[in-house]
Amino acid sequence: MEYLIKFADFFVHLDKYLGQIINYFGSWTYFFLFIVIFCETGLVVTPILPGDSLLFAVGTFCAQGYLDVKLTIFILTIAAILGDTVNYSIGHFIGPKVFHYENSRIFKKEYLQKTHNFFEKYGGKTIVIARFVPIVRTFAPFVAGVGEMTYLKFLSYNIIGAMVWVFGITLGGYFFGNIPIVKNNFTIAIFIIIFLSILPGIIEYIKHRLGQKRRTVGAEKFRSQQPPNPSA
Repeated sequence: MEYLIKFADFFVHLDKYLGQIINYFGSWTYFFLFIVIFCETGLVVTPILPGDSLLFAVGTFCAQGYLDVKLTIFILTIAAILGDTVNYSIGHFIGPKVFHYENSRIFKKEYLQKTHNFFEKYGGKTIVIARFVPIVRTFAPFVAGVGEMTYLKFLSYNIIGAMVWVFGITLGGYFFGNIPIVKNNFTIAIFIIIFLSILPGIIEYIKHRLGQKRRTVGAEKFRSQQPPNPSA
């Protein structure tokens, strides 16, 4: 049991063991990192694998010369793109089967339609912003596939999101990860990065909610000002 716990801790906190991984795997580290990022973004059963923290840690080791920064960014960007593509394909494939039964308590067809409408309207922003939100980035492409979001639209934002995510956080670690105050407060630095990344999404959500509220208040005010119906 103790070995199982250590094994789980190793894979959940790969960023902490990255130095050991590089020493042990050598040039195979690139393949290892590819698999981790691919699984974290491509399989709904592995959302607990490190994403942001791993990219930031990788950037710090690139700055120290243990990894080639250009090759690392290229490989991990491809892994992120392929991961989301596979996740989307799985959702797209099982979607019709999941929503086959009319009276299913969980997978109702109305949910499928709502998901489809949501991603058609906000899909691009959702896929890009989700890259910076742990857990959410694992499920967003799956839901996009289930909702039958247009593939070309998904692919374009998938590529943009992957590039912004990998480039931004890896280079953040490359340029700032070895600064003493950041190095000594690594976890705090990661949370700050995540918060700044999702801030535009938070603002967009607040604006959307306020807009809904204004429309509701306006509709109620309009109805209250209408003259009574004589035939009532």
